Amino acid sequence: MTETFDYIVVGGGSAGCVAAARLASDGGARVLLLEAGYSHRHPLLDMPPGIFKMINGSKYMRYHRTSPQDHLDGRVHDIPQGHVLGGGSSVNAQVYMRGRPSDYDEWDDTLRGNNDRVGWGWDDVLPHFVRMESNNRLNGQYHGTKGPMLVSDPGHIDQFSRWFVQAVQAMGEPFNSDFNGQSQRGVGFYQFMNRHGKRSSAAYAYVAPQERNPNLTVRLRCEVQKIIVENGRAVGVVYKDKRGERRTVLCDGEIMVSSGALVTPKVLMLSGIGPADHLAQHGIDCEADLPGVGQNLIDHPEVPITALANGPYGYYRQGDGWRMLKNGLQFKLFGSGPVTSAGVEAGAFVNPDDVDAPPTIQAFCVPIVYLDRDTLDLVEDGYGLTVTTVVVKPRSRGEVRLASSDPSAMPVVSPNLLKDRDDMKDMIAGQRFFLRAFATHPLAERIERVAIPSPDDLSDAALEAHCKRFVKTNYHPASTARMGADGDPMAVLDARMRVRGIEKLRVCDMSAVPNINAGNTNAPAMMLGDRCADLVMGL
Repeated sequence: MTETFDYIVVGGGSAGCVAAARLASDGGARVLLLEAGYSHRHPLLDMPPGIFKMINGSKYMRYHRTSPQDHLDGRVHDIPQGHVLGGGSSVNAQVYMRGRPSDYDEWDDTLRGNNDRVGWGWDDVLPHFVRMESNNRLNGQYHGTKGPMLVSDPGHIDQFSRWFVQAVQAMGEPFNSDFNGQSQRGVGFYQFMNRHGKRSSAAYAYVAPQERNPNLTVRLRCEVQKIIVENGRAVGVVYKDKRGERRTVLCDGEIMVSSGALVTPKVLMLSGIGPADHLAQHGIDCEADLPGVGQNLIDHPEVPITALANGPYGYYRQGDGWRMLKNGLQFKLFGSGPVTSAGVEAGAFVNPDDVDAPPTIQAFCVPIVYLDRDTLDLVEDGYGLTVTTVVVKPRSRGEVRLASSDPSAMPVVSPNLLKDRDDMKDMIAGQRFFLRAFATHPLAERIERVAIPSPDDLSDAALEAHCKRFVKTNYHPASTARMGADGDPMAVLDARMRVRGIEKLRVCDMSAVPNINAGNTNAPAMMLGDRCADLVMGL
């Protein structure tokens, strides 16, 4: 007998966990949550710095390889995505960031052309952020203290992080005690989605409290192959379970897709929802000709500046040998020490070209030699410091396409990082700004030499070559099935996150956003899941 649920959520990432849990608890509905990855319960995932042990190879990650990027001299690079319940919230560096009010006001302006619209401005989304949050320091207009998501100051701050913050202040940037408050500009210490050294993922915060709720059924290692569409309505899904058997499950209510900005468009296209000509190339019958599916891929490009230290500063080998034992004992006995740090404690938002304009660059201070998999051998390992510069509102756009009609095939991803010349201009300005920080007291006295980019040639041409060689994803793909105005032919969704042309089908992850927010995307993804649950329940 084929099972039937009230709602099906496809993808147990940050958004999917929130949406499924709320529909099962607040909505009292029978919900099936299907996740292709593994359980989130693992000691290395729980501990803040554990992800650095896994980032370059783990079953909890799915590694998308980009197509050759012509504008990067044919380079191919990775885009790791969470392959685990909780998605990115279970494997990321836990930085809690929402973006700035203008990001959401921009969404609202974009969606004003919708019939049956709902607001997406800052005043509309802020209540979702506040009610999700339990902050250990902040409260009031911008923050909450009663939500399930535990947000905390870093449990440990490395001396390199403090010197970085002081150096950037010496350059004229203000200290910012709350990047999610009144202003984003400045330098300071991030807050994180953890508490007492344990990760507070969407899986822990939302799904775990519902484990005894018979309304919520969670199935892991179950990869959805297609959405079943009958007479223009989504009625069920076909998935492959962990034993490799193909199963069908039906839905009386709605289906929500939340598989992330690289897989959500793949699922839609395999279901006949997408560009008709592309579907025809793969022999897929078209249920809804939506040319925007898989287009408009946006990601935050990140480029490192890495220096070697002249002393034993930072986190080099703190997870090896006797240091690992010492730090582990300190964590177990006293709940303190390096194990309580996510490995990136400090950061900044700056505009190198105009201090009075919104920030164009976000920086992350990482007290190690931190590089992507394809560039690891280009800098000697040792005591060091990496500051990554990120363009927060990139103009470059990429795409996601099907490799074939085989559901097991990875999608073809072309992110086009830094392809737009203005993105490259902003990145070079960001690199120049933070290179100055390495030469500013009190950071300068602890630096032996900058390894990349080479200080021997800091011309625009040399910095551009450096950016092309080292640019990587900031792990924030977005906008591949975006909301848009009714007259926009590339809009996949309306303002209520409903797929155009298909009834009872919504997308509720970062695929849905009209444009990327300025900053980390995990908190916005969870907000989207929370908002979608409200829309489905008519709240």
